[in-house]
Amino acid sequence: MGKDPFSSEVKPRILLMGLRRSGKSSIQKVVFHKMSPNETLFLESTNKICREDVSNSSFVSFQIWDFPGQIDFFDPTFDYEMIFRGTGALIFVIDSQDDYVEALRRLHLTVTRAYKVNPDINFEVFIHKVDGLSDDHKIEKQRDIHKRANDDLSDAGLERIHLSFYLTSIYDHSIFEAFSKVVQKLIPQLPTLENLLNIFISNSGIEKAFLFDVVSKIYIATDSSPVDMQTYELCCDMIDVVIDISCIYGLSGDEAGSPYDKESMAIIHLNNTTVMYLKEVTKFLALVCFLREESFERKGLIDYNFHCFKKAIEEVFDVRLKVQRNRKLLSQRRWSKLTMPNRTHSEHH
Repeated sequence: MGKDPFSSEVKPRILLMGLRRSGKSSIQKVVFHKMSPNETLFLESTNKICREDVSNSSFVSFQIWDFPGQIDFFDPTFDYEMIFRGTGALIFVIDSQDDYVEALRRLHLTVTRAYKVNPDINFEVFIHKVDGLSDDHKIEKQRDIHKRANDDLSDAGLERIHLSFYLTSIYDHSIFEAFSKVVQKLIPQLPTLENLLNIFISNSGIEKAFLFDVVSKIYIATDSSPVDMQTYELCCDMIDVVIDISCIYGLSGDEAGSPYDKESMAIIHLNNTTVMYLKEVTKFLALVCFLREESFERKGLIDYNFHCFKKAIEEVFDVRLKVQRNRKLLSQRRWSKLTMPNRTHSEHH
């Protein structure tokens, strides 16, 4: 990582921080490694920084750094400036079932340090392990943590720092939804994608559409109508069904390959006259739509509009890749110009 001064431009970094045993590694394993939540009980405590590239798709292309709980910012060997400088989002995990006074103190220290180095970081607070709490208790905890964290910032004269709060658990889909929101903020093309989805659904008689990263079940965009948690859960379940059936029946014994490809497509009729329709957009992305049975009778129109939507998405991809390549080339040129004068300068001496 240290050798390549341009890598942070191409891959935003997401830092996972929080006290020991707050559930950071479990979140990473469940969201990106498909680990069953029950298996995370056997994970050992993280005692060093774990870096991981998540390149499931060109859109979801970032690094996750999982930090041990007791990291010491004052340790001279810990170069926090270098780490925060290349960071897109800092996720701070608070265990809601524990006394969180120490966690809030650590959150304040972390956020203020990071903000000084890089004011553009998105600060995301996961109020975690809420599966054991009643709905009223969850709201109460969120309100209390929200108030205390923001009071600490305003006491320090740092009201301009914005914290986003999420209630999360690895035992339901809340952790996937929270991660979706975090990742969406790091996708510069999000308004374009939302706009394309709005155009697609309004011309196709579709009620709701999501663009999913198939591997992680993070949705990287949806249309502008509000997201209902139950709808999102149905989408996740549909992706699991498609992948599981493809794994069992889709690949012949000697055939290696992905269970998800350009032929992937699924239709599920729910018992309330709603149809779910999944289609492959790229080898990493799927479009999942909800529509009424009577609208689905015009499947030819929907498929034609989908074809136009898919071409537009491919163009967004191409532009993004070109921009990244150009940016990398520019950085390399700037870097070589920066290093050249120093060399000649030292030769004069």
